[in-house]
Amino acid sequence: MADVDANSPDEAILARDAALLKDTVREAGALAQSMFRTELKKWIKGASSPVSEADIAVNDLLEARLRAATPDYGWLSEESADDAARLSRRLVWVVDPIDGTRNYLNGHDDWCVSVALVENASPVLAAVFAPSSGEFFFAARGQGTTLNGATVRTAPGSELDFSRVAGPKPLVERLRPSPGEIKLHPRIGSLALRLCRVAHGALDAAFAGGNSHDWDLAAADLIVQEADGRMSDLSGEPILYNRREVAHGVLVAAGRDRHASIVAHFRNRPLP
Repeated sequence: MADVDANSPDEAILARDAALLKDTVREAGALAQSMFRTELKKWIKGASSPVSEADIAVNDLLEARLRAATPDYGWLSEESADDAARLSRRLVWVVDPIDGTRNYLNGHDDWCVSVALVENASPVLAAVFAPSSGEFFFAARGQGTTLNGATVRTAPGSELDFSRVAGPKPLVERLRPSPGEIKLHPRIGSLALRLCRVAHGALDAAFAGGNSHDWDLAAADLIVQEADGRMSDLSGEPILYNRREVAHGVLVAAGRDRHASIVAHFRNRPLP
């Protein structure tokens, strides 16, 4: 495949990259699934973050396929050493080889492969594949979101059914209109999947409780946006990617009207 000037992307290049992304993420998901519920070497990185040989194998596959095809693009992955050269690239792959590693290692199904192509701080292509549940989300800027090839949209309306809201309970409880117990949607261990399930209306809203990273968010962000939703911090400010600092604070994803209502609530009642 011929080299492409990463400073002048056009529709033909993005169509090429979309096909590359779909094929590569499917292949990566198949590899992860083949290693799922097998005996794996695993260890802890940082303070408490689990990682396994499956994470590394999937990362290596994604990097080999995507970087070979797009050598001028930058690279940011949870399982690769950060290379500051990405900051000078207009187009950057943002990758989480296995989002929800803890669930993956515990034999639970809510994990996925999550990859976005980011242009100038905003995602333009996104794929999230959950092999165990057979969910393949895909979005391209301006072209909508699909789940397994069918167009999907966020749930309409502005009210909240707390049984259709996922995220940290102490945070979500700040939305309740009156004191009392609320029952949230069962926990979804993969943050990318939690956010993506807003895109097809399975959830009214989803929250990220803080300390999430570009690789957890970028693909899901575009998938929600292209399904007529919004994802932002609690003040409504959009999330910027491929910055020097890749960690983020508390975030919310929801359909447009519901998102506006949630943001208005937190503007009037900000977190301490």
